[in-house]
Amino acid sequence: MLSANNVSLSFSDKQLFKNVNLQFNHGNCYGVIGANGSGKSTFLKILSGEIEPNTGDVTKTPGERIAVLKQDHFQYDAETILDTVIMGHERLYQIIHEKEALYAKEDFTEEDGVKSAELEAEFAELDGWDAEYDAEKLLIGLGIPKDLHQVKMGDLNGSEKVKVLLAQALFGNPHTLLLDEPTNHLDFRTINWLEEFLIEYPNTVIVVSHDRHFLNNVCTHIVDIDFGKANLYIGNYDFWYESSQLMSRMINDQNKKAEDKIAELKAFIARFSSNASKAKQATSRKKMLDKIKLEDIKPSSRRYPFVSFAQDREVGKEILRVEGLSKTIDGVKLLNNISFTLNKDDKVVVLSRNEQARSALFKILMGEMEPDEGEYTWGVTVTKAYLPKDNSKYFEGSELSLVDWLRQYSKEQDESFIRGFLGKMLFSGDEALKKASVLSGGEKVRCMLSKMMLSGANVVLLDEPTNHLDLESIQAVNDGLISFKGNVIFSSHDHRFIETVANRVFEITPQGLVDRLSDFDEFLENDALQAEIDGMYK
Repeated sequence: MLSANNVSLSFSDKQLFKNVNLQFNHGNCYGVIGANGSGKSTFLKILSGEIEPNTGDVTKTPGERIAVLKQDHFQYDAETILDTVIMGHERLYQIIHEKEALYAKEDFTEEDGVKSAELEAEFAELDGWDAEYDAEKLLIGLGIPKDLHQVKMGDLNGSEKVKVLLAQALFGNPHTLLLDEPTNHLDFRTINWLEEFLIEYPNTVIVVSHDRHFLNNVCTHIVDIDFGKANLYIGNYDFWYESSQLMSRMINDQNKKAEDKIAELKAFIARFSSNASKAKQATSRKKMLDKIKLEDIKPSSRRYPFVSFAQDREVGKEILRVEGLSKTIDGVKLLNNISFTLNKDDKVVVLSRNEQARSALFKILMGEMEPDEGEYTWGVTVTKAYLPKDNSKYFEGSELSLVDWLRQYSKEQDESFIRGFLGKMLFSGDEALKKASVLSGGEKVRCMLSKMMLSGANVVLLDEPTNHLDLESIQAVNDGLISFKGNVIFSSHDHRFIETVANRVFEITPQGLVDRLSDFDEFLENDALQAEIDGMYK
């Protein structure tokens, strides 16, 4: 068991937490959510002991081990992959080296014999004989093949390092797992493996994530960090979101009878309890939900931006035709004879295991990059709006306030209109007068989305639109694209985002384009197709 007792923390004049009291029990998975800057990662560092709170303390059951997903991707560059994983269990790794040093001694004494016997006993107790097998099993599950296990960490790319560090955290069955954004840089197949691992995990998991699909599948509880408080709720992310929104609407509806409110809430809880999709986790969650009292459901104090794309005119019959596009950068062929036709109502997700390939396609279609071969033609009725993965050129060195920055892209120049628009995107009051050059990553994305919405475009292209956004903004963009009547071409690592928006899937492989008119889950669950795609990357 792990608990935070009256924990408070302030940095300069900003208070992150005040008198937080939470208990984390074995068998549960806790998803930590909160707006950007609310202190989610800092809270995990307090629980791990990396940061000392100003007041209060963190206690754990004596003898229990806490494992943390490391964020320093260069820390183990001199170590082999297998050793790096086993290092996740510090005491076991220490015993291995103490044993090796003892047995290497030329003058092995009786005292050494006693010490070695003690070490062997502790080694066996910690399942040391299975350490290499267990580490290999984790690595293979996360997509690191056995022929790489003796390779140095420094020889891996960023994505591979993330997988090894994740295996390190999972190794040795720690009593408490602290995972900060564990799905970052993972492919969907690896995320699915991690979900299954955590669903079966018998101990405590505390995870920070912006991936709603992941939070829904693995979490039994949600910890919501909001306005200096950390509140604990039973259920996964969807239950927290839908129940808090329902309560907010009911509180705001002064005319609704109290008994009607109670009946609606009870019906909601009953419906959600029976909607389980993952056997073990769902059974546990259902038992918890069955015990929920109405007073346990509280309205969310979160603010959600308003994202709505409205096209000034519908597209005609000709939207986009692409023929034989190829592009090589730095000796790597990113696009290989890519051809497709975009049809009315298509909402296309662009996938690739090479992020540069996805971005190259977007840049070519927007005229920011020339293809080596091939051509593309946009229809005469098409108007486009674009959210690039790197939006820095729109903001660097800008001395404009947000009002003046957005005015550049608005037909309506009146300040009250611009301010009203910025207010919907959570830039209210003096925030609308901030210089565009000092915005955070999430604020820049919200500004770019505002620019797109003002355009009235009938085709929107978005390269990783959920990067830098908090869950509230991701939800708003997700809802906005679902409702949009025009065409969408986008890339994303967010399973829920893709599944709810896309009706067509592109995967760019080294051998060409895989094009399927399908929803995302059907695409992933088609084993024959996935095997074919795997072969196209070899």
